[in-house]
Amino acid sequence: MGAVTGYFRHTKTAMPFFPKESRDIWSIEAKIEFNPQKSPILVSLNLPDSTLGYKIFSEQSVSAGYGFSTVQKDGTRRGEWSIREASGKQVLYYKIQMAKTNSKIEQESFVPQASEDRVIWSELEEVIAKDLHNQAFLKSSNNETFTKELIKILTSYLEKSESSILFEKREYIDVLSKILSDAKIPFRTSLALELKDARRNQSLVPVLEVHDGKKWQIYDPKKSTLSEDKEYFLWSRGGKSLIDLTGGDGAHVSFSMVKQTLPALNLTKTQLEDSGFNFFSVHRLPIEEQSFFKILLLLPVGALVTVFMRLIIGLRTSGTFMPILLSMAFLQTSFVLGAVNFIILVAIGLLIRGYLSSLNLLLISRIATIIIIVIFLVGFMAIIGYEFGFNEGMSVAFFPIIILSWTIERMSILWEEDGPKEVFIQGFGSLLVAVIAYLVMKNSLIAHLCFNFPEINLIFLALIVLMGRYTGYRLLELRRFREFKI
Repeated sequence: MGAVTGYFRHTKTAMPFFPKESRDIWSIEAKIEFNPQKSPILVSLNLPDSTLGYKIFSEQSVSAGYGFSTVQKDGTRRGEWSIREASGKQVLYYKIQMAKTNSKIEQESFVPQASEDRVIWSELEEVIAKDLHNQAFLKSSNNETFTKELIKILTSYLEKSESSILFEKREYIDVLSKILSDAKIPFRTSLALELKDARRNQSLVPVLEVHDGKKWQIYDPKKSTLSEDKEYFLWSRGGKSLIDLTGGDGAHVSFSMVKQTLPALNLTKTQLEDSGFNFFSVHRLPIEEQSFFKILLLLPVGALVTVFMRLIIGLRTSGTFMPILLSMAFLQTSFVLGAVNFIILVAIGLLIRGYLSSLNLLLISRIATIIIIVIFLVGFMAIIGYEFGFNEGMSVAFFPIIILSWTIERMSILWEEDGPKEVFIQGFGSLLVAVIAYLVMKNSLIAHLCFNFPEINLIFLALIVLMGRYTGYRLLELRRFREFKI
């Protein structure tokens, strides 16, 4: 369940599995220039949507003095700039940032394309066009191969002298569209932007989209499928006008673009709002709460390491939770100073606990006394660390005071009952498990997965339950059978 949920979180929100993963983003700017007239101005520009292969995560308009809004007209999204009066040459900007994605954003149901045959053939043209159609039909087996063959035939036909009959008064794209329409093949003409890094004053180029029965295939009208040799972004689809201008003339649109690289995790937050995972995301919390959960979500990792070391390896520790909390303390301080502080605190605590034994105090009083003494020791060590310039020593307060006090009491009783050897074994085991857990939790990949994929803790839970059913020998117990080695 945890693995499946994590996979869906990755596919739906593009949450990266690795912390240093980066993604390329494109920043594209549309520049609109026109000359105003002495009347109210309304500029309407066709705006792109997140299309197959790309996800738009940021857009803005820069237009001083103009009102701006986005509207839906005839199934397309358009940006509208308006102003009562303007003078001099006008320049408006529309900017987007988008990233390439493997998820299929566009799942467009197929609707048969209405005929775009704006061309009416003469009798001679009809004969030539039908011959071209038949040549492509005989060499093809479906809509996709028919379109490819037709493009090849038309481009070669352009080089012949008789081509003037079809192309004398018509554009190439109009002739291609007319033949496709006569062949009853669903298609639409669109405008695309060729993506090239650090380019300015680029124009949109016409492309052809043909439906093969399952999805739209994109073709360069005079070459092959676009994806084979170039990278394109569809800006205007279905033959809709790119720009409409009221109250001015000489409208011109040019495009500039630049390619950048950003951490993939930064882009994920912009996609959470479009996903059901947004409601269950830790990223919704305030930054202060996120910092707390970033540490808290590592506790299952420490629990998994502790269970493995005790049940499978066979190490003995002082209590169950002491190694986990100790490793958490190491994360907040530093490993070397944290280990030194722990050893000093426990050693001094054991000496003081030995003195308290001579007073014949009750258990509750002993524990309360040790807690107070440990607090004083922690404060003293923090001051010493500050005086000697060890800033990490100031974080010694992150040590679990109550657990330290119980550990000192437990080790003291253990000393009296089983001797110093057992105290050393359990103390060393606790410290070793804490160090291993610290190294695992300190790993950037583990920390990244636990925070951004909280469902991974379900996997840790399943592993802990599985190890909890293990009743065989611990690895350290196998040394008892070393005499049987052949």
